[in-house]
Amino acid sequence: MARLDQVITNIVDIFLEYANDEGRKHQLNKDELKKVLQQEIQSPELKEKINADDIEEVMGVLDKNHDGEVNFREFCRCISDLAKCYYQKKTGRGGKKNRGNEPAAED
Repeated sequence: MARLDQVITNIVDIFLEYANDEGRKHQLNKDELKKVLQQEIQSPELKEKINADDIEEVMGVLDKNHDGEVNFREFCRCISDLAKCYYQKKTGRGGKKNRGNEPAAED
């Protein structure tokens, strides 16, 4: 399987595995989300961006429709944000600070 195929199928499979654990099907409740964050994210750089110990705050950030659960779309937003953080860490680029306001190169 190609790498991107594997990434996409892994994201869907992880979501479904945890979302079908308890509570409403195809939704992550607080306990399920906490398990995902604790068990599936091991990189210190990514763990510091979403703190599984402070699940209330995490839910507030991810739960855009305020239904107390995280649906697949909200989960994908989380994964996308983590990927952006990793990209920024790896390249030193991609932050919103000073976007378009780069200082002119000096001669």
